Amino acid sequence: MSPKTRSGSKAKSSTRRPTEVTDDRRAKVEALRHEQARKDRRRTIAAAVVGVATAGLFIAAIAVAVSRDDDGAVVASGEIPGVQTFTPEAGHVPTPVQYAQTPPAGGEHAAAWLNCGTYTAPVPNENAVHSMEHGAVWITYRPDLPAAQVTKLKNAMPDSFGVLSPYPGIATPVVASAWGRQLPLESPDDPRLGEFIRAFRLGDQAPEPGAPCTGGVDGREAPAVGGS
Repeated sequence: MSPKTRSGSKAKSSTRRPTEVTDDRRAKVEALRHEQARKDRRRTIAAAVVGVATAGLFIAAIAVAVSRDDDGAVVASGEIPGVQTFTPEAGHVPTPVQYAQTPPAGGEHAAAWLNCGTYTAPVPNENAVHSMEHGAVWITYRPDLPAAQVTKLKNAMPDSFGVLSPYPGIATPVVASAWGRQLPLESPDDPRLGEFIRAFRLGDQAPEPGAPCTGGVDGREAPAVGGS
């Protein structure tokens, strides 16, 4: 997070105890999760109504793959097959980073985070990793992925705390990444994509879930490294 943002936050909350700030952040994260879950339910219901005549088996598989908590939020049930787990180190650096994964699944990063959203060109690793530190999921795809499949990825993206961008040189057509988690996919139609987003967006595995994913730098403007 950029120094200006941090210092401004401290000035505004100087009279608040650290536990109060933590509780506020947790409440914000839970509100975001529940709001996205409501939107996901509406999309799922609409898709089920349209496709029930021709895709009954597919819908049944989705019903088995997810469950609902006491508030009705959609949650992943059990382990998601194929998800790789890492333990990246955090921290701001002013130089390019050589990441162990392609694309990165966390690690040292630029001081400025990337604004969450959909991009049509590659974005800087170091800024996107900072967004994942804040709880964002980063969905990447090969630049030659057919337009219809890119559209499916756009439709699968959450309304906040999500980044979608092309990424040259990845091993599979689509790769879903979050801080410390990664899932290679052969197709946007794989139901594990939605499970991954639900499980790890604003997840507890991120060091700072709920910290800003806007007000940073735009991918078209972001330097390769460094802060704003």
